[in-house]
Amino acid sequence: MLTEADFELLARHTDAENGHRLDDTLATLTSDCIFEDVALGLTLTGHAGAAEYYRMWWDGLDITVDVEAVLPVADQPIVVAETTWKGRHIGPFLGVNATNQPVRVPVVIVARLEAGLLAHERLYWDRQQVLDQLR
Repeated sequence: MLTEADFELLARHTDAENGHRLDDTLATLTSDCIFEDVALGLTLTGHAGAAEYYRMWWDGLDITVDVEAVLPVADQPIVVAETTWKGRHIGPFLGVNATNQPVRVPVVIVARLEAGLLAHERLYWDRQQVLDQLR
């Protein structure tokens, strides 16, 4: 079951992501966190892996995350978040050089919390939809 502190953690995490503040974002993650990006077939672990994942997105896209819904999963320390990532294509991303095109990426995230931090994020989004926007 999620607590008010868990929802505050999620808000801090999103705020740090939107500010592209890497240290603040990493502070909301367990040291052995797992990032599983289904669209890219990519799994990264720990703070080094998370930093690599955030840099990939932030170096390629100047985006912010809009959270439309956060749904707790029964009595588990798990949430499903429906989000939309919005911004511009500012650097190489998915093999495409910067186009300054606007980008809108619907993303569903399944996140597990542990010891007051985010421990695992699994992200679902449509890679082809993003590529179509970049070209």
